[in-house]
Amino acid sequence: MRSTLIAAAALVGVGALGVWQFSPAFGADEPSIKHLDWSFYGPFGTFDRAALQRGFQVVNEVCSNCHSFKQLHYRDLEKIGLSEAQVAALAAQTEVTDGPNDQGEMFKRPGKPSDPFKAPFPNEEAARAANNGALPPDLSLIIKAREGGPNYVYSILTGFVKAPAGFHLSAGMNYNAAFPGHQIAMPQPLQNDSVTYTDGTKASLDQEAHDVVTFLTWVANPELDERHRLGVKVLIFLVILTGLLYMVKRKVWRDVH
Repeated sequence: MRSTLIAAAALVGVGALGVWQFSPAFGADEPSIKHLDWSFYGPFGTFDRAALQRGFQVVNEVCSNCHSFKQLHYRDLEKIGLSEAQVAALAAQTEVTDGPNDQGEMFKRPGKPSDPFKAPFPNEEAARAANNGALPPDLSLIIKAREGGPNYVYSILTGFVKAPAGFHLSAGMNYNAAFPGHQIAMPQPLQNDSVTYTDGTKASLDQEAHDVVTFLTWVANPELDERHRLGVKVLIFLVILTGLLYMVKRKVWRDVH
């Protein structure tokens, strides 16, 4: 029963965030957005590698059943700490259409680390057909595509609650405290214990949402750590250069009265 619920939630997925179909009527209450102190915030921020790996596990087991990651290749996962062997094994679990061969025919082969992350559907039409006409969005840049970024996505994932008394919820819609108008077509994609974390971390709803958002932020900003490290080096260089220029200026002008 539990696996059925998870699969049903995954069908509409994390990335839709209520954008597939929603009621244009906005309620009187403002969306409730939670603000977290993310490890990657600020000029010295970095990604939590353990959270990245847990987030990928949730994405791989739940979200990727419906959503694509066009910007992500299997080999990219080595940057979050997966070994070459783990990446190769993960890629080999998929079947990729390749070719043409010497006879001019397309053929199937096991996936390679250099392949892009396998999409759950062969084309948009198949995706729409499996989702009542709605097209699940690609999640590669979902963090950048939503105002509020990580906080908004996290708030949506954890914002599914029972509609308050007197609130008119349209047929087929779900109440979400963070979504404008509070009516969202996507059912709750994550539950407590949606996955069993390989590192033993308790898979609460909040933890899963936190880890998914961390991973999605990395997918959208894979160069963030490197950019922050470079920024620190530049700042140190500028401080040293400023000191040297000040010393040169004092030496050059010390005899001028």
